[in-house]
Amino acid sequence: MAQDDEAEAEPPTVVYVPPSVPPVITAAIDDDDGAIEDAATENAVEWPPAVKVKGLHVAAWYAAREDRMTGYIELCNTTDVNSLVIDVKDDHGRITFLTETESISEASMYIIADIEATVSMLKSHGIYTIARIVCFRDPFWSSRNPGLAIQNNQGEPWVDGTGATWLNPYSKDAWEYIAAASLEAVRVGFEEIQLDYVRFPTDGALSDIDYGDAGAEMSRTEVINEFVAYMREVLAAEGIRLSADVFGIIAISNRDAQIIGQDLGLLLHSADAISPMIYPSHFANKRQNGTGQYINGVLFEAPDLEPYEVVYNILTALRRHLPEDGDHAIIRPYLQEFTASYLGEGYFIPYTSVEVAQQIRAVYDAGFDEWILWNHFSMYSADSFDLTTAGLHFTH
Repeated sequence: MAQDDEAEAEPPTVVYVPPSVPPVITAAIDDDDGAIEDAATENAVEWPPAVKVKGLHVAAWYAAREDRMTGYIELCNTTDVNSLVIDVKDDHGRITFLTETESISEASMYIIADIEATVSMLKSHGIYTIARIVCFRDPFWSSRNPGLAIQNNQGEPWVDGTGATWLNPYSKDAWEYIAAASLEAVRVGFEEIQLDYVRFPTDGALSDIDYGDAGAEMSRTEVINEFVAYMREVLAAEGIRLSADVFGIIAISNRDAQIIGQDLGLLLHSADAISPMIYPSHFANKRQNGTGQYINGVLFEAPDLEPYEVVYNILTALRRHLPEDGDHAIIRPYLQEFTASYLGEGYFIPYTSVEVAQQIRAVYDAGFDEWILWNHFSMYSADSFDLTTAGLHFTH
């Protein structure tokens, strides 16, 4: 993420510790003798076996196209890919299919014609279905409900560097709205909810933001962690797992973690899976800051040029945050499947199937076994999953 001059927040404290395993619904009282009868066996939420996700992100516009979906299914049938992440609440704040659920219907948009049939069809092919829910970056709902929006110093909705307004992470009404969108995804058949933009903004006039009294009473990391824990409880009641996308930089920079509100140590206990976005292009290069980025003690002056090394080293650094007892969220990184030409000559390379395969190999070499690919246009090549094309397999 871009560096800025905002002061570091106070260190967080844990405000919620969720159960290490999904909770079961218990509790029936025997009126005859007042004893509490344990009804866990009878009323327990039925949890499907966990899937080792090897997934692709699919934007809603492409999930709506039969030819594209046929291609994704073919990839799942012929490669290691077994999961699709589909936009349900997108970057514009729109629900990507029409719904009559009153609390979110105003935001629904006709993109995916028959979402239930689409999800059912994917499941029939043995494909694990994950709904992507963009949380606080929501120009649609925040503009129509300004009381839920992040405010500026003049008491008006604050606008980021792209012209978008955001829902305020301190607003419990905003939490409920995001939960309603997530439960709609569950209703139509998705097997997991993935939260994105589960953070505070990073670009624009950040010094103009006024979070009010709530911002003074609770740190950003506390409120984001509490929100994720709240979402996990909501979804656990439905037998649905929760994952959350986070910036990869938080594994090596506490300052960045405090600014965006993503504390890795806390979130590892508040979600079922964490997806650090560890795109090599997203780490600082020498042109941007005069130095480059130190990752796991290694200086990368042009990180985008070294996909294997960056992914391996950031995951190695992240591993040091994991509790030794293994009681933590699954680590399931997002990998770069796009060319970052905007970085400028000498600081980017074309990302072909070779560079993608190198990143996947790095995930395995770092001791992890799940991943998701991100491509702006949801275009993926079967060659990316043939790791013999990676051209390397380091032993560390």
